[in-house]
Amino acid sequence: MEKYPIPMVPGPVSLPRAVIEALTADYGSADLETEFFDLYDRTVAGLQRIMATTDTVVIQSGEGMVVLWSALKSCLSPGDRVLSVATGLFGHGIADMAAAVGAEVRKVSLPDDQTISDTREIEQAIAAFKPKMMTAVHCETPSGTLNPIADLGRLKKEHGVPLLYVDAVSSIGGVPVLTDDWHIDLCLGGAQKCLSAPPDMAFLSVSENAWEIVEQVNYLGYDALNPFRHVQKTRYFPYTPNWHGLAALHAGAEMILTEGLAAVFERHAVVADDCRRRLEDIGLTIFPAPGAVPSPTVTAVYLPAAMSWSDFDTAARKRGLVVGGSYGQLAGKVFRLGHMGSQAEKKLVRRALDVIAEALKDRVR
Repeated sequence: MEKYPIPMVPGPVSLPRAVIEALTADYGSADLETEFFDLYDRTVAGLQRIMATTDTVVIQSGEGMVVLWSALKSCLSPGDRVLSVATGLFGHGIADMAAAVGAEVRKVSLPDDQTISDTREIEQAIAAFKPKMMTAVHCETPSGTLNPIADLGRLKKEHGVPLLYVDAVSSIGGVPVLTDDWHIDLCLGGAQKCLSAPPDMAFLSVSENAWEIVEQVNYLGYDALNPFRHVQKTRYFPYTPNWHGLAALHAGAEMILTEGLAAVFERHAVVADDCRRRLEDIGLTIFPAPGAVPSPTVTAVYLPAAMSWSDFDTAARKRGLVVGGSYGQLAGKVFRLGHMGSQAEKKLVRRALDVIAEALKDRVR
């Protein structure tokens, strides 16, 4: 299906008109025109507001994974210690990525349906392991959970951990992300989730301490951070910038700022609450365990009894609804509704839930 009548995939989300219009211009060569550099500066300023940071924000061409790799490769040398707090697929994945870079990795793991609550084990691991970097995921999209990053930031500061690395790809622009208050050194985001743009741009904030480490490591690959440190002053990029992608990202950020951050966060929270309440009324079970924090941007739900993912997906699609399955150990057990960005809209979510209620009837036919 090329176009989704009822789009509820948790990214890439449906593109709003303002973003589509930003993509239709016949832009010139970004390397040569002051208009591009001015747009880059405005986009950085907008992202700083959304991320609540005064740190430098770097924007790179590529899907969100590009900045996850960029931050690890640019800040880690072989043998550096990384403590990964893993509560789901992406948390474990970041640990594997750090190991691939050559880091010595230790994990503090929780089941996928849990979120961080008791930090004593994490604190003990910090004291014993003395990591250079601590990593975590704010919103674990495959399991629909939201971790309290403020607690990790407190531990980072109290114990003098040099770097706190946070994957906030599925939360930035949908829930408060207080980068500076939470002592995040590397806060990672992507265009295709709550910012409602295509999956071709990614961004991250970089603290002054992180920049010092970036310079020491001096990684020089395509995704390296170091060449971006002074681009707003030098107006020289390490590779040809993506003007179309930047324009779309800027349009998505401006939509959020025009609506107002408080209003955007409230919209996501209300839609998420309505979604979960209706799913339970239908008779389905939300994946996050009691006591865990469900994400305002994505809801993970157990598949109905006696219905496979393939059958459920087919039943939903023939009625115009497309949702996400899940990955890893949750594949075939859970489906996900992405009420984020342009899709955090009451009428759209209600249409999706009406379809789900109808689709469940197929299991008894």
